[in-house]
Amino acid sequence: MLKVGVFGVGHLGKFHLNNWKEIEGVELVGFYDPSDAAAADIITKYQLQRFDTPEALLDVIDAADIVAPTNHHFELCEKAIRKGKHIFVEKPLANTISEGRLIVKMAREARVKVQVGHVERFNPAYLAIKNMPLNPMFIEVHRLAQFNPRGTEVSVILDLMIHDIDIILSLVKSDVRSISASGVAVMTETPDIANVRIEFNNGCVANLTSSRISMKKMRKMRLFQKDAYIGIDFLEKKTEIIKLKTSEDENAFTFDLETPYGTKTIAVSNPETKPVNAIKEELHAFIDAIVHEKPVAVSEIDGFVAMEVAHQILDKISNTSIMV
Repeated sequence: MLKVGVFGVGHLGKFHLNNWKEIEGVELVGFYDPSDAAAADIITKYQLQRFDTPEALLDVIDAADIVAPTNHHFELCEKAIRKGKHIFVEKPLANTISEGRLIVKMAREARVKVQVGHVERFNPAYLAIKNMPLNPMFIEVHRLAQFNPRGTEVSVILDLMIHDIDIILSLVKSDVRSISASGVAVMTETPDIANVRIEFNNGCVANLTSSRISMKKMRKMRLFQKDAYIGIDFLEKKTEIIKLKTSEDENAFTFDLETPYGTKTIAVSNPETKPVNAIKEELHAFIDAIVHEKPVAVSEIDGFVAMEVAHQILDKISNTSIMV
């Protein structure tokens, strides 16, 4: 039985607690949170032990689930790694590039597993295309949310856009060539809305728009590659594929399209999306990696690279603001 402790029992921490209780092979030992009010609610609702210090909880567990605010990630990760504990840490990996780099270094030296909570990797709409040959050359992303004070300790880049940065970096097998970006702080002291263009060495271009001051919610990604268009709706958990018909598309809706290059038969399909709990799936994958000595689904290096690109974007926005 793998012993797990949760560090941070705010809004997202409660989701983690609920899911840990449903995962077989795990003993949820207790939690740490400096807030007496938050702790009292958890003790009453979950009948779970509160530990007075992070060290006290780390001493009696095998794996730490860090769901604290971003500015506490490094401190808690460092304590866990020094005690040889495996770590699941919510995105972004850390608050600064230097902190992220140290976490990667310490985890490698201690040989502990670190998984970063980029939960969209486990979204049913994304899982539906995981086995499809993907080589996108143009990507368009819109991630819009209504304003919520929770999470505003970081910019919209590190709060929302980093989900899409991580997905894009996992899809495009090429280094970033250039980044251009603009953003505006509206409700907070950091950018609340931003538009970004990322160009890769292989010619792929990604345009991303993120806002946390929208009137409606939207989480869509569109991938364009030779002979195919893939639309991913992370919010509605639906996927659409439009491509030139092959022998594998017998069950797809098809139609003929006249082009300057002759008649093309187009296949339209909506892959089945299984109703999975993405948070539960990522936590289960973390435990599976520990128990069976497998690589984690989203490593600390993945988390650091996404974070590094996010900070490059923030630097571009800062420099643009100075010029204005």
